[in-house]
Amino acid sequence: MKVLVWHVHGSWTTAFVQGPHEYLIPVTPDRGADGLGRARTWDWPASAREVTPEQLRDEQVDVVVLQRVRDLELVREWLGREPGRDLPAVFLEHNAPGLEPDAEPVPYTRHPMADQDAVPIAHVTHFNRLFYDNGRAPTTVIEHGIVDPGERWTGELARAAVVTNEPVRRGRTVGADLLPGLAAVAPVDVFGMGLAGLHEQHGLDPERVQLFDDPPQAAMHAELARRRVYVHPVRWTSLGLSLLEAMHLGMPVVALATTEAFEAVPPEAGVLSTRPERLWEGVRTFLHDADAARLAGKAARAAALERYGLDRFLGDWDALLGEVTR
Repeated sequence: MKVLVWHVHGSWTTAFVQGPHEYLIPVTPDRGADGLGRARTWDWPASAREVTPEQLRDEQVDVVVLQRVRDLELVREWLGREPGRDLPAVFLEHNAPGLEPDAEPVPYTRHPMADQDAVPIAHVTHFNRLFYDNGRAPTTVIEHGIVDPGERWTGELARAAVVTNEPVRRGRTVGADLLPGLAAVAPVDVFGMGLAGLHEQHGLDPERVQLFDDPPQAAMHAELARRRVYVHPVRWTSLGLSLLEAMHLGMPVVALATTEAFEAVPPEAGVLSTRPERLWEGVRTFLHDADAARLAGKAARAAALERYGLDRFLGDWDALLGEVTR
């Protein structure tokens, strides 16, 4: 099967292209949002190949995975076909509702595909499907799958690790304002994109909070595994793939019990709470008790493998793609 899918979310796409199909990844001269092409820092198989809009005309595309309303327009322009009518299609929704600037407030957020029934919406969490107003669109949930990085936790560095993208811009959404409280109980290493200005914005001490801007995924996994505990201070998100990756690494988890995190992280894997003070207590415990951290990390890995394993993820997607192409 030839699957047209844009490179929108690198970690998600890394898992998706591990399947048995041929994956057509649009690429444009500027490698912008309409054609980012293959990932530069993730390991993708040769079956995920770049195609220009001109080359797409000569491809026998079997199905398209849409991820933005803009993708509907591009399919019409580049292929001359209508998604859901003469080209089987699925709309993959990555985000929790209410994150778009012009979105209606939660819980009244209406999905942009809500007024049609030709293209099913695939949500990545049950929380998202529950909180969106999906209208008459058919919906399903295909939870994340992770390419297992292996059990690599050593916890040799008594530090807390946080992974977040654009915390300066996204602020309270990703819990950037909670970092001073975390840094008061533990030295912190923050990994991700768009970290410049984080110290200044929140009055963080560079000696206490170190920034690692946009590391390659493999390097980040290696460094995360050396930290004692993974902290997920995000208030409102779909479900951070970095959280699931940390669990796969065997890291104990301390997380805000919001959106899907409550479902993803079992109690034995760490500490979940809506009280930051309770989270900081958990961080302090793991920093001073490596054995407790090790046991929680093993529980986190077991839970992640069971629920977010790659085989289940790919099997769920094969079933959905098979259904829409029949």
